[in-house]
Order: sequence, then C-alpha cells, then structure tokens
Amino acid sequence: MAQYVLLLRDNGSFPTDMSGEEMQAIIRRYKAWSDGLRAEGRFKGGEKLKDREGRLMRRGSSGVSVTDGPFAEAKEIIGGFFVIEAASYEDAVKRANDCPHLDFGTIEVREIDQI
Repeated sequence: MAQYVLLLRDNGSFPTDMSGEEMQAIIRRYKAWSDGLRAEGRFKGGEKLKDREGRLMRRGSSGVSVTDGPFAEAKEIIGGFFVIEAASYEDAVKRANDCPHLDFGTIEVREIDQI
C-alpha cells in the first residue's frame, strides 16, 4: 500500500479565543480520528507544527537567503501533517474525509514517492 501525507492547512481562521476546555475537546477529536486509523494499521505518523515559527530558505543569485516565517508570503499555513497508508488517492481522500481539520481549514493529500 502507498503512503500519503495529509498536509493540514489553515487560512488563519482557526479560533484563537478558545477556553482550555474547548481546545482539549478539539484535541480529543483529532486523537479519536487518528486512533481509528491506528487501529486499522494505516496511521504512520503525524505532528502539529509550532505556530508562527519556522524558516524559509531560498537559493538566489547572491546565495541562500533565510527569512523568518515561513508564512510571510502565504495566505495559508501548514499547521501539521499526518502520514497514512491507503490503496489509492481516492482511498486516502475517503480516509481524510472525516478528519476534524476540515472544520478549520483544508487538507492537501499527496502521495509519498518511495525512492
């Protein structure tokens, strides 16, 4: 079976004024979703990325530049990712269909090229 990365994108609309209890309820939803994939042997990993941190590297004619971000030019940011196993893109999309992240942003599904 192929592996797919689910890139969790956010356009900045994720609520930031939640109580701790509300945030924990959302975290439980993500955990329940990933536990379902884990029980099927399809969950291969995933993590939340730190908010507003990172570096963007570019090589140009004057060498490599590094900027804080990496969100300076992006309308959407990648807030985290999951790696799952699926039989096809259609299967990966089907398995991501009930991911709680769709309530807060978009999910980009990409097959991992096993080199």
